[in-house]
Amino acid sequence: MLQSLDLTGRVAVVVGGTSGLGRVIALGLAEAGADVVPTGRRSELVQQVCGEVEKLGRRTLAQSADVLDRASLDRLRDRVLEKFGHIEILVNAAGRTARKPTKDLPESEWSSILETNLTGALRACQSFYEPLAANGRGRIVNICSLSSFVGLNEVAAYAASKSGLLSLTQTLAIEWSRNGVNVNAIAPGVFRTDLNKALLDGTDRGREFLLRTPMKRFGKLEELVGAAVLLASDAASFITGQCIAVDGGFLASGVNS
Repeated sequence: MLQSLDLTGRVAVVVGGTSGLGRVIALGLAEAGADVVPTGRRSELVQQVCGEVEKLGRRTLAQSADVLDRASLDRLRDRVLEKFGHIEILVNAAGRTARKPTKDLPESEWSSILETNLTGALRACQSFYEPLAANGRGRIVNICSLSSFVGLNEVAAYAASKSGLLSLTQTLAIEWSRNGVNVNAIAPGVFRTDLNKALLDGTDRGREFLLRTPMKRFGKLEELVGAAVLLASDAASFITGQCIAVDGGFLASGVNS
């Protein structure tokens, strides 16, 4: 069973893998043995994370891509295949959010968030489908959210996009399982990052997140890696259409005191 978690010899592409949760997952897959291609829009960040992958003794490729641009995803796919010859793992971690009362939310902002978080993931899945199916053990891991399951105040576009991503995960799992591609997701709970630490540590919203988390703490970024490695590995050979919540019990929570 431990050998089935080994990713040695596999190639993973992590879209949105240059910062935040995506970066941690990219490096975690590399530590598990995979050659990893972390990508995003900013070439300087791509270069930086590729350097970190190489320090772990894995091969990589520095190629920027934008989920809003299907052609850039196709170029990424072609370059990865040119260098490595195969792709077994795709992680969709690119995303954006904005907090605003829904009555004031411009339609353009709604569309932009869904275009990145939901349609962008669809583009990547479509672009990489053929190489993932070709090896008979393709793995797609989408990064969903607590808001795929429950409502969060004043983030209607983000919640709609992440609910849609969960539905897309389940639908693709049904369609693509017969072709050897398992499609699953991870729903991260609340993890402290440089971008959100002020929110989590100094506001009523942060205190409410903590109150509703039975473990009474926020997640550590490295705690996402285990679920990602599992879903990318042979240990998940009979798992598809599922979403693993790594949330300290948030979604299971009712009354905590």
